Amino acid sequence: MPVSAPQGAAVRAERPGPVLDRALQIIGAFTTDRRALTLSDLARHTGLPVSTVHRMATKLVAWGALERDQAGRYTIGLRLWEIGSLAPRGLGLRERALPYLEDLSQVTRENVQLAVREGIELVFVERIAGSRAVPVLTRVGGRFALTATGVGLVLLAHAPADVQEEVLARPITRYTALTMTDPHRIRAALAEARARGYAVSDRQVTMDALSVAVPIHDTQGEVIAALSLVVRHGTAQPRTLAPLLRTSARAISRAISRA
Repeated sequence: MPVSAPQGAAVRAERPGPVLDRALQIIGAFTTDRRALTLSDLARHTGLPVSTVHRMATKLVAWGALERDQAGRYTIGLRLWEIGSLAPRGLGLRERALPYLEDLSQVTRENVQLAVREGIELVFVERIAGSRAVPVLTRVGGRFALTATGVGLVLLAHAPADVQEEVLARPITRYTALTMTDPHRIRAALAEARARGYAVSDRQVTMDALSVAVPIHDTQGEVIAALSLVVRHGTAQPRTLAPLLRTSARAISRAISRA
């Protein structure tokens, strides 16, 4: 005769899912604007009880996903950074592209950026800041809208049609008075980017920056990333920056094909 499990066993067996959900909620509470959070901050942003947050945060600290400073505030731990750096789409691409990004940076002394698409957003895989370059709002690992930056427009221009439709059906963030928010204008910009082989974002994110971007292809010819130069508005023309970018993008594409 089969022996029935203790009443609590089924409950314990169902716990991993919810426990993981709560852990991810806590980690997800951190953003670029919320880099250090107290226990009450975490409870407020996650909607979880303070006791639950305290228990989960203690485990996350022990594992290394979180760190706790002397003031009692929690921050993202280095172990998460170590794990995140293993993501093949970011790490492999970055390693193969970095020598060419550095060359491009040395030649131009401008901001060089490398990004990939993640769903309906872009993620910056690498950024090299030029010594006299215009300040930018981007950071490595940071996410941004596909509709505003040069790299975003390139990635969106070569994204599947359903991704384009989803992006254009959502509210479009306006960063400056010149940011394109009209879906018809954005569709025209995407078509132009495909036709001429590069995209231009002129004062779309900040009023002093011009970005020119080109696609990077894999061995099948699919666009897997975008490379850009961000310069101060009025200091260079897109048509003069595009050949430099194309040369670097071709070299990165060849490096990827040899991997």
